[in-house]
Amino acid sequence: MSILCIIPARGGSQGLPKKNIAMLAGKPLLAHSIEHAHMTPGIDNIAVSTDSQEIAKVAERWGARAIMRPPEISGDDSPSEDALRHVLANFVYRPDIVVFLQATNPLRSSWHICLAIAMVQEEGYDSVLSAVRLHQFVWKRDPGFDPIWRSVNYDPMGRRPMRQQVSEFVENGSIYAFQTGVLEMYGTRLGGKIGIVEMPGWSRFEIDTPEDLELCEWIMTKKGLLGG
Repeated sequence: MSILCIIPARGGSQGLPKKNIAMLAGKPLLAHSIEHAHMTPGIDNIAVSTDSQEIAKVAERWGARAIMRPPEISGDDSPSEDALRHVLANFVYRPDIVVFLQATNPLRSSWHICLAIAMVQEEGYDSVLSAVRLHQFVWKRDPGFDPIWRSVNYDPMGRRPMRQQVSEFVENGSIYAFQTGVLEMYGTRLGGKIGIVEMPGWSRFEIDTPEDLELCEWIMTKKGLLGG
């Protein structure tokens, strides 16, 4: 069974210039995801989708194949699915499974990726996402009665539950794995029978500002993630 890892990495970034190649723990941010893919058994090839020649050079330096993305799917509002489809259309073969890693969410290990792949290969899931479990009370604004707010996961008029009794899973954006047919059939990364790889709460932090780089480097050091 063939597995292709795709890492989208545009050149543009509003919050942090050249974000995808900003230095994190002595390496370009993108390099951490490439290394995670290299260290994951079963992944045959690694492709970086980018619109930047500078990022392409970094990708190839760290052992990935760079696939240049056309301008029409490189804007701020372009969904990642456009990049995924473009890579598949321009790759040398059709993989059975796609592993989609986001460079800006580096708080993972190759072990987490292995879990996601195993769920697709061995447990019958069509697609899998990584998520964290939050024991928090969630509220949202009611669009029909603005500015009224309503609880999402408990009844505020009844007995207030213990925080540990409230459980919500939130995508951390780090790992997606899916049968290639899911993207072809549904046009999105998630479809069919969907599973979740639960990751620690600290894995939800992502890179968007210089302060995020400092925070993530601290977490990676404390959690022993610098080796992949």
